[in-house]
Amino acid sequence: MATYESLITLKGAVGDLVFYNLNGKNVVRKKSGFNKTAFKKSPTYEKVRQNSSEFGHCSKVGKIIRIALDKYIKESGDPLLYQSFAKVMTEIKDLDIMSGRGNRTVKNGLKTEKGKLILNNFHFGKKHNLENILSVKNGLFEKSIQLEQEISLDEIEVISLKIDFENYVTESFEEKINVNQQKEISFQKHFTDEDSVTFIALKKDGKILNMGFV
Repeated sequence: MATYESLITLKGAVGDLVFYNLNGKNVVRKKSGFNKTAFKKSPTYEKVRQNSSEFGHCSKVGKIIRIALDKYIKESGDPLLYQSFAKVMTEIKDLDIMSGRGNRTVKNGLKTEKGKLILNNFHFGKKHNLENILSVKNGLFEKSIQLEQEISLDEIEVISLKIDFENYVTESFEEKINVNQQKEISFQKHFTDEDSVTFIALKKDGKILNMGFV
């Protein structure tokens, strides 16, 4: 981009140059080499198209999960959490070895043990996650929380989150469980493990102590 001085003010395109006014100055720049048709069809842009498709998928999945957990994310103290969460979605998607490049999904990445671990280890801003704090056991009709450490809390909030990875919508069910010193706490199993994740917040006097996926 460059400025120019002339008795005649030019606006528009002349050859491969574009003239316009920016903040009171006459500016000229070379036309962009980007071509929408070429981007959609040219083999040259194949890898770019693949990356773009997967990036869009990860962004959408991350967004619907964040929306479902909005009231908890507001307690994280991190205004840029959406960026770090999008990065986690990408890391999980990269673990999909069932799909070809350009079609890899977060859903398939979460089917791997490493994908689940990446999600469970995610920190919601300033809040500690649930690593080494508790474990979750699967039953036929319910799940149970086993506290692994002595921790002072009076309430556990459990959010079962069903994710539609194709249509980018979620369905959730929330349970609030009062804790009375018991080591094992049961909660209902609302969705199949294949298309759902579980989010848990540990609270004391109304304040979140730890939260994350399990």
